[in-house]
Order: sequence, then structure tokens, then C-alpha cells
Amino acid sequence: MVHTAPAALKGGNKVSGKTKISIVGLGYVGLPLAVALARSFDVVGYDVNENRVKELRQGHDRTMEIDTPSLRASSVRFTTDINDTRDADIHIVTVPTPVDEDDKPDLNPLKGACEAVGPVLKKGAIVVVESTVYPGVTEDVCGPILEETSGMTSGTDFYLGYSPERINPGDKVHTVDKIIKVVSGQTDEVTNILADIYGAATTGGTYRARNIKTAEAAKVIENAQRDINIAFVNEATMIFQKLGISAYDVLETAGTKWNFLNFTPGLVGGHCIGVDPFYLAHRANEVGHFADLILTGRRINENMGRFIAESVHSNLSGKSKILVLGVTFKENVPDLRNTKVVDIIQVLRELGHEVDVHDPLADKDEASQFLDIDLIENLSDLNGYDAIVGAVAHSVYRDLSPAALEEMVGGKGLLADVKGIWRNTEFSPDIKRWQL
Repeated sequence: MVHTAPAALKGGNKVSGKTKISIVGLGYVGLPLAVALARSFDVVGYDVNENRVKELRQGHDRTMEIDTPSLRASSVRFTTDINDTRDADIHIVTVPTPVDEDDKPDLNPLKGACEAVGPVLKKGAIVVVESTVYPGVTEDVCGPILEETSGMTSGTDFYLGYSPERINPGDKVHTVDKIIKVVSGQTDEVTNILADIYGAATTGGTYRARNIKTAEAAKVIENAQRDINIAFVNEATMIFQKLGISAYDVLETAGTKWNFLNFTPGLVGGHCIGVDPFYLAHRANEVGHFADLILTGRRINENMGRFIAESVHSNLSGKSKILVLGVTFKENVPDLRNTKVVDIIQVLRELGHEVDVHDPLADKDEASQFLDIDLIENLSDLNGYDAIVGAVAHSVYRDLSPAALEEMVGGKGLLADVKGIWRNTEFSPDIKRWQL
């Protein structure tokens, strides 16, 4: 059987700056990667969302990962037409991999991306998956779809690779151009090509995984490990609440030991940590192993919103008017995906409270459409509340003066501090305080 040489080599033995790359999916992962790779290669960025592509062409990134000057200076060509990627030597798929209502892996976005890429694949092309998946998906799910839609054979006519994304939304230190990138390919040659490609985009270097399944597994345990550690802290926090002590005070004290791991309590949402453990648990179940610890951690973290809401409720006397500050899944990012603040809001409303929500970073239309939440826009005009719940540690909330917060609650309400934003801030004696 004759194997087609990887197209990225351009008839030689090394990857050149003439290599053409397509990025399929231009969200939090795909866009920063496209901009980083475009410094060394010819890059086309593809997305099915016409509004997203239009905004990017205008130099606006609503995810706030790439600033306008950097975006406008980039050579990335943005398109909604998959045919514009036909010349690509390498296709990098960066679409979301969520879970469904039953917390089962939803591979439909990834399958759809492969169905789109297959017909435009040229011989020798490499398809790299960056989306988080359980071990085996790249070769056993993506491979057959690409074969069927391209009419070619994986490992012979085209090649597969996997490089797990490590984007941390809002993190301006561990960006895609500075972190270590794990690479893996169907063959050693493909792995080396991907090491050259990603190595040109990051100063952090690359790590060659032994094989694709190993790289896939590494990604899911990275986030599962973090999820389990947060679950431990959350459970400890629940215990400390019953003992009348602050988890933040305990953690600060314990943190004086050199090998104590620095995790803080709170909500675990977003598109990675709150999702990826379910992928590993699903695959474990398929091979006959019940992932007890992983799923226990998930259960603890999934219940944290209810625990916080009920704790706030227990500190109030009767039905109250409550202001929730922040609704995105993480501080200083606009991302509403899988935010667990909605659990706090829902439970408080179930308990009979009137709840208003403010978030300067969240898109008002998205909050209304996807979360059924009407955001309040003007923070300076807010007052007359019985309680404030500091749910997300946006900088704008950290910067609020004690006087401003006290005015919102009429000088005698409850400040519920989920993130420890104001734990070292002094307020008047009439202000009641609660924190994790």
C-alpha cells in the first residue's frame, strides 16, 4: 500500500512557512491559535457563525481573548465558506465538546466539523483535533467520518493528529503562544510535523505524546484532577460552615505549608472543568469501570450553587430583594457557557426571593435568550436591596467602595461573599456578612 506523503512537507523534509493551515471553529480556543499560527504560516479561520466572522473581520473579538490592534494586524483570513480551506495542508478542529442533559458526551459539534472538513480534504492533509474528547474519539469517531466524506483512507491518504487545547479564558499569562503544546500523530512523521507547526507558535515548546489516545487521556485528566481538588475544598467548606469558620481563613492558614495545594471553594462552571470529567467517566463506563471518585467530585461541585443559595437564605428573615453581582462562569470573562451562578439565582427564586442580576461583561441578549435572565445595566443606580451576593469576582466588583456597597443595601443588609472579594474589607457594624 502506497502512503501519501504529508502535504505539509511540500516535497521536502521540513515544514516551511508556505504551509497552509485552516482553523475550524473560532471561539475561545480557535481564534487565539489562529492568530498565533498566522505569525508563521498562511492561516484561514473558518466558523459557521456569520456574525462571529463579521465581527472578527471588523477587528472585534467578543470573547476578549484577542485585542483589536492584534486582531486587525493579523493575517488570518476569516470565512464562513469551508471551500476556502481546500488548499489547507493541516486542518485544526477547535469546536466545543459539551455534554447533553444527561451529562453524556455530545460529540455532534465535532462530528459536524469532521463532516464539513472531509469533502475539502486533499491528499496528504493532516486533521488535528484540539477539542477535549475521551481516549479514542480522534481515531475511532473522527477518522471514519473523514474517510466516508472524503472518499480517502486514514493513515494512507490523509492523517490524524491530536493536540489538546489548554486555553484558560481570561488568563493573559498562560496564553497559547507561551504554554507547552502537547502533540501527537498517527505516525512519528506526523507527530514531528505537528511539533514543528505548534513549536513555531509558542515559546513554551512542545511535548510529543506517545500516541493519540495518550494525548486525549492527558487532557481529560488535567481537568478532572482540578475538578476533584476543588470538590474536596468545597466539601471541606460545607463542613467549616457548620463549624462557624471561614474556608478562606482555613485555606490561608494551611497554605503556609510548602506542599499544600492552592485551591479555593466556589462554583465550577465553564466549558472545561465542569464538563471534561464526564467524558472520562463515560469512557470508563464503556470499558466496565465505574469512575466513583470522578463522579463524586462532580456531584459535590454541581450541588455547590444550591448550597450557597440555601446558606444565603438562612441568613435572611423572610422574602427578600437580592442583587446578584456577576453571572459569567468566571471573573473578567464574558463567557456564559455552563455558568453555575444560575443555580444560585434559581434556588433563591424558588425560596421566594426577588432576584436582580448585574454583570457588565455578559452579553445582555445572550443572558436573556439562553439563561432567561434580564440583566440590570447601571450599577450606580442600584439600591434598596436586602442582600447582595458577590457571585463572580469581576474587577469592577473588587473595586467597589464599602460606602457604595452599603448604600445598595440601605446600610443594614446582608453581604454574601461567595468569592472572598470583600473578606478583608471593613464595613459598618450594621452590615451583616456571610462568606464561604
